Order: sequence, then structure tokens, then C-alpha cells
Amino acid sequence: MSQLAVAPALASAALCSVYVLAIGAGGSRIWERRRWISAAAGVSVAYVFVDVLPELAAQNESLRRFGGESLFAERRIYLLALVSFILMYGLEHIVLARRESRREASVRGERDAIYWLHIAGFAAYSALIGDLLIERSERGLLALGVYTLAMAVHFVVVNHALAEEHGAIYRRHGRWVLAAGVMAGWAVGVAAPLSEIAFARLFALLAGGVVITSLQSELPDDRRGRFWPFCLGAAAFAVVLLFA
Repeated sequence: MSQLAVAPALASAALCSVYVLAIGAGGSRIWERRRWISAAAGVSVAYVFVDVLPELAAQNESLRRFGGESLFAERRIYLLALVSFILMYGLEHIVLARRESRREASVRGERDAIYWLHIAGFAAYSALIGDLLIERSERGLLALGVYTLAMAVHFVVVNHALAEEHGAIYRRHGRWVLAAGVMAGWAVGVAAPLSEIAFARLFALLAGGVVITSLQSELPDDRRGRFWPFCLGAAAFAVVLLFA
């Protein structure tokens, strides 16, 4: 098997392991300290602003050439990112709006419709990230490594947010569904490599999802966030991205 095939497979396994080991989801004294989650949030936010947004602008050129003179051709990729942003925001809004009414079910560890909707949404999001591993590997091991590191840290904070929302039920069941989502996405990427246009569209969806997850699930709030670890994580990974 060639290096081009092995590298994304290993990257997929590494991303899955974050979910399987429930890193950030509690049960470890390290991840019970909020400053580490805040530092991980800083890494994800740095990735959004230093790497994702500039590449989103570059990918817009692909869609612009493909769209020609069609309506909104120059803005199409940003509209796709907006759609992803709104969908992820809507998902979180539904979960938060029903939090009080489903509190007893959460305590009992029951898997209701809201729980499955939340898990299904993040499983699809994880599958998208797994699918894009193939394209990253085609750009070289460094590009794949940076993407994998950023997404692994991103998954740590996703683990933390979902475990806080759903408790032990997520640690018992939900994390396995998300891990399966990563593997499914990687498998689809292997079986059906993305064209330049398809990648541009999917990358726009990823960008919107990462932005809203960073804003809503990762940015620390006034009660639990740790500002300086967040800044350190953001600054350190920004430097890595600038020199990568």
C-alpha cells in the first residue's frame, strides 16, 4: 500500500481515537481542568482564522470559474459556509431550547430524539472531516499532519461539549457513533475521491461548521473559560500554521 493511502488511514485512526478514548469527555483529571479545554479551544479558533478562512477565499476561485456568469457565482462558496453555519447553529439551538424539558431523561440516561438528533448532526460533521483527509493527504504529509492535529484538538472540545450536555450516555454510546462517522467519511473519500469543485463545496461546509462550533462550543464563557490558556493555545498554533 502506498504512502498516499496509508497516511490518511492512520490520520483517520488518530481522529477516531480521540472519540474512542473519550479525550476531553471527563474521567481524566487533566481534562477536568478547564484551562486545558480553553487551550484546545484556542487551537481550533487559530485554525479557523489562520488556515480555514484564507483557504475558503482560495477555494472561492474554483467555484467562481465553475459558475461562470451564473447568479451569485462569486459568493457561492460563502453561501455554502453560511448554510453550514446556520444548520449547526440550529442544531445547537434545538438542544439548548429543550434542555430543561429533558433534564430528567438525561439524568436517567435515556436516549431521546433530541439526543439522537444531536449525535447524528455531529456524526455527519465528523464524517465530513474524515472525508477531507484524502484531499489533505494529496497536498503532502505536512498539510495532512496540520489538518489532523487541528481536527483532533477540535474533537477534544466536541467531546467535552457533548459530554457536558448528555453526560454518561454520551460516554457510553455517543462517542462510538462519532468515531464511526469519521471512519465512514474516510471510506467514502477513498472510494470516491473528490473533484476540485466537490472539495471546494465540502470545504465551505466544513468552514461554516468549524466557525460556529468554535463560537458556540469552544469559546470559553465568563463562568468557566480560562482566558490566558485560550490565548496561549491560539497564539502557539497560529505560529505553527504560519511556518507550516
